[in-house]
Amino acid sequence: MIKRAVRQGLIAGLAGGVAMTLGEKLEQAVTGRPDSYVPARVLQRLTGMPEHPGKQPLPVNWAMHFGQAALLGVLRSVMAHAGLRGPAASAKFAVVRLTNDQILENATGVGAPPSTWPRGELVVDVLHKSVYALVTGAVADALAARQGPGPGQSHAAVRPGRHSDVGPPPRKDASDR
Repeated sequence: MIKRAVRQGLIAGLAGGVAMTLGEKLEQAVTGRPDSYVPARVLQRLTGMPEHPGKQPLPVNWAMHFGQAALLGVLRSVMAHAGLRGPAASAKFAVVRLTNDQILENATGVGAPPSTWPRGELVVDVLHKSVYALVTGAVADALAARQGPGPGQSHAAVRPGRHSDVGPPPRKDASDR
């Protein structure tokens, strides 16, 4: 499952990253909001690359932007393969995506806690990361579904609802994925 989840997750994450970027560019055309160079600044701090004032090199910005999208897509793919699928799983994943950004941005000193942001900027960030999470989730779910239900879904199918007297399916059935 892990090899498949990695491969499919990279694809799903990149698809989500492309969708998020297209949405950002559309929103920027409407609102006039400038490009963000936070991804480049974070990558420069994480890797010890030289930092530049003002506008950042586009390849560095995109490397972090799409690199994060792809790598986090692997986690969403693992979720899908385990049986955590659908919009509710994608909503949970949106929180992971937002948290990942905040950890990296705040730990490197590039960003500030969202509670200090203007509300409009916070809404825009949450919207774009939600688009990423939903598209990444839809792709990851579709790819994982080709292997059938995940172990969690198989367990749930034994008897709908949560019951303390229903154990998991046999190990061999859960590990065939």
